[in-house]
Order: sequence, then structure tokens, then C-alpha cells
Amino acid sequence: MAYPDKLLADDEEVVRHLHPHWLTVFWPVVFFLVLVGAGSFGAALIPAGSNQGVYRLVIAVAVVLLAVVFVAVPLLRWRTTHYVITTHRVLYRVGILSRTGRDIGLSRITDVSYKQSLWERMINSGTVTIETAGESGATVWSAIPDSDAVQQLLNHVVEEDADRRAQESAGYLGQYYRGDTGPVPPRR
Repeated sequence: MAYPDKLLADDEEVVRHLHPHWLTVFWPVVFFLVLVGAGSFGAALIPAGSNQGVYRLVIAVAVVLLAVVFVAVPLLRWRTTHYVITTHRVLYRVGILSRTGRDIGLSRITDVSYKQSLWERMINSGTVTIETAGESGATVWSAIPDSDAVQQLLNHVVEEDADRRAQESAGYLGQYYRGDTGPVPPRR
């Protein structure tokens, strides 16, 4: 299924749909494993007695609260961050409860670059910067998997969009000057 169909135009198709690199959720998963282990160990150390159940409940509540803050929120943030490249535009959506989004028409993109540190090169991640015409400034996508390929893909779809627009414009102008709706014959 395409990204959310309600966001796409009739003739628009998703070329690539990305989330941040999977390593952005690595440490929350490690923290969850450590948290469960520490919570279980702590609950096992509680000596038998009349308050044993209360102390174990306190430990369980603390583990759940820490898991929500340091595990569930980062996982949800990763899952709800969307970088979408379509045949007509680039979409960026982020947010769990409140949402932020930006759509950039391919015709407005003037430059696409990427940057990788040594570590990012090793894990095949990076930052993609999209420069646009207008006053809104650059759009920066961080922790993009395979960022160099994404940069090349963006350049490719921008060129295809420019070619598509030029063909549509040439066809429209030919119909306008000839006064019909048929295809424009080739020049001889």
C-alpha cells in the first residue's frame, strides 16, 4: 500500500518511504533489556515479609515508567517519523501526539546534498540536506539509511519531474496554438 493514500494525488506514486536509521532505536532496546533485567533482579532481592508485595509493586511501577519514557517514546518517535519521496514531491511527517509536516514540490528543489561521518559511513547512514527555492530554507533529514543513494534518488526524481513538466508544457502549448486537443505532431 502507498504511504497514506489520502496525501497523494491521483497520478502520484511513492518512490521511497523511509524512517530514521534503525540504530536510532538500538539504545532504547538495549535500555529495555537492562531495565527488565535490573527490575527482575531487584524484585528477587526483596526479602520475604509483609511488605514484599508493596516493594515489588514499587519496583514494577518504576520499571514501567522508565520503559515508557526511555523506550516507548523513542520507538514511537522512530515509527511516526516518515521521509517520503514521491513522483511529484517530498514529504516529511513527524510526531506522536502532535504532528509536524512539510511538503516540498520537486520543482522547488534546487540542491540535494548528503553528509556522513566516519561512523555513519560504517553503518550506512547520514544526513540529507534539501535546498529549495524560496524563503523557507534548507530541510535537513537526519539519520537517513543509505543517505548517498537517497541523495542520488532525489536528484533523479527532480530531473524526471522537470522532464515531465517540460513535456506537459510543450503538449499544452501545441494544443493551445493549434486550437485542438490532439497530440502535437513532430516538426519536419
